[in-house]
Amino acid sequence: MEAEPRFRQGVFPYRGNGYDKPMQIDSTMSYVVPSGAYAQPVYLRAGNSGSQLVYLLLLLDGEPLRYFPIGASSDSHVSLRVVQNIQPDSHLELMLAAPEDAEGTIVVDFGLMEIP
Repeated sequence: MEAEPRFRQGVFPYRGNGYDKPMQIDSTMSYVVPSGAYAQPVYLRAGNSGSQLVYLLLLLDGEPLRYFPIGASSDSHVSLRVVQNIQPDSHLELMLAAPEDAEGTIVVDFGLMEIP
């Protein structure tokens, strides 16, 4: 079997709770590595329509793995190729943190490879 690309993508409105209180963006921003496979994050692209800095937080099994700041009315593209292998049955989730009461829309495109 060959590696299969997997994507977590979408456009989501947000209202901030504070930088110290990351919140779930959407249930579709979650991924569980299948048993018998591992995953490699490949890239993260995101855009922020809001007027303040926000950040995306990639959690691995509930623990912070990577932080991705996205400037006000700006975007970010981070190459993650061959940074690390995520083990079978691991849970990845993208969370969002923004200043309290900050509002906007976040566009997310997170790509990874699932390798048997």
